[in-house]
Amino acid sequence: MRGIGQFFAVMLMAAAAFPLAAGADEAKVKPAPTQRWSIAIHGGAGVIPRGSLTPAEESAYRQGLSDALAAGSAVLKAGGTSLDAVEAAVKVLENNPLFNAGKGAVFDAEGKNQLDAAIMDGTTLRAGAVAGVSATKNPIMLARAVMEHSPHVLLSGSGADQFAREQHIEQVDPSYFRTEKRWQQYLEWKKGRNSASLDPTHRFGTVGAVAVDVNGHLAAATSTGGTTGKRWGRIGDSPLIGAGTYAYHNDCAVSATGTGEYFIRESAARQLCDRVRWRNQSVADAAKDTIASIGAIGGDGGLIAIDGKGEVAFAMNTEGMYRGRVSAADETPRVAIYADEVIAGR
Repeated sequence: MRGIGQFFAVMLMAAAAFPLAAGADEAKVKPAPTQRWSIAIHGGAGVIPRGSLTPAEESAYRQGLSDALAAGSAVLKAGGTSLDAVEAAVKVLENNPLFNAGKGAVFDAEGKNQLDAAIMDGTTLRAGAVAGVSATKNPIMLARAVMEHSPHVLLSGSGADQFAREQHIEQVDPSYFRTEKRWQQYLEWKKGRNSASLDPTHRFGTVGAVAVDVNGHLAAATSTGGTTGKRWGRIGDSPLIGAGTYAYHNDCAVSATGTGEYFIRESAARQLCDRVRWRNQSVADAAKDTIASIGAIGGDGGLIAIDGKGEVAFAMNTEGMYRGRVSAADETPRVAIYADEVIAGR
């Protein structure tokens, strides 16, 4: 028995003598994350039949989508967070005058650009949003600042721009957002024409992104200029958490685009996640059923969604939606415009 006691005493002394070394060895052999990253984006939905865009316009839209995918995927490839990835992708779309967000935003009834955006971290359920911003170059950056540096979720109007200045987020003269195309649409609207017929190829212009990173964390982001001729401080679904933007743990992340009032009434983004979470639907089935529920009450548009495994879903009840995806499993960016286009790969 004495020999056994001496053996255990020696072993205990050895363990006590080298605790740091053992910890260091564990750190060296700790396996790297095995989750595959994935990101999807959209640039708005609408009446986009084949032939409605010139070859040059179609090429420009596809390139714009590819550029946004490149920005978001670069973050994910480097091991960055899904939150950083969706912000990076949306910033590219905000800076592209083709899309109704940031630089290409439409004009409201008073001839001004009023911008909305939201972002949400599925892991923590933190969210930030802004509405009616008029001087912040990239509203999605401001939405994230609201999430990370304020006790609030949603700021609006001049207060949101003031918060942006306090956070040292780049400000621009409101004229920065003006594009001739959007101005001409506004003038047509002022003539009394049906605003729904303006720019039918980009009728519901909103941009967004959803992503999952190598740690399995989900995030969603959305940004928009709203609708041409909007009045009375109208706010759509984009900056409303649970309506146009939502992310929940490792279940799903969603960004929507369409007739915002209907997406709000159906709590579209949250509804999709609840279908995945509570009904055990696939993200594809949940997206399809959510769009069906919006169509049933008269709404039009589309959405993108992703689950914790990186499965991506696109759903729409319009003739098209500017959209794209790329993942670690297929690093070739895949983009599409028309409803009958199938994005290959996973």
